Amino acid sequence: MTTPAALINSRRGAIGAVRILLQLAILALLCLAANAWSAIDTFEFENDEQQQRFRTLSNEFRCPMCQNTSLTGSGGGVAEDLRREIYYMIVDGKTDEEIEQFMLERYGDFVLYKPRLMTETLLLWFGPLLFLGLGGWIVLGIIKRARPQEQQVVVIDDADQERLRQLLAGVDRLDHRDRLDHRARQDEHDKSDNR
Repeated sequence: MTTPAALINSRRGAIGAVRILLQLAILALLCLAANAWSAIDTFEFENDEQQQRFRTLSNEFRCPMCQNTSLTGSGGGVAEDLRREIYYMIVDGKTDEEIEQFMLERYGDFVLYKPRLMTETLLLWFGPLLFLGLGGWIVLGIIKRARPQEQQVVVIDDADQERLRQLLAGVDRLDHRDRLDHRARQDEHDKSDNR
């Protein structure tokens, strides 16, 4: 039997465990929020056009460290440096093409989310179309094979018809003769069984 003191102690233990879990959850949320806030840069632009260019360029370039994240979505140190570099270039009056060229010289084609159309990237650009065409060709072949074949009308001239009649008559005679031979053997067998 459980004593009242034991019940009180078990409730205190459960409440304590819930408090610890709640504190850990709050700590985890604060860490996530701090990480999200660290990715926000505050740059002051001279006009809205510069700010729009900065956003567009930051979204078009891939973070070299984060593999598959744009500069805007990355909180890494390299991404922060590159965003700052883009900001300074925009404020200095560089064009988007000059900024892109700088990024390509420094980090290569990997930094672009949308790769340029070059000999090295032809398969990347047109490979999906090639595989789509190949798949369509295979599907059409399967459909053609699965469809019932159309019957062709065969025209037989008089000489062929006569020859066909003779062949069929010969088959009928052979078939009739075989039936007679079979019946004769059956009769002999029956007679021998009756003796």
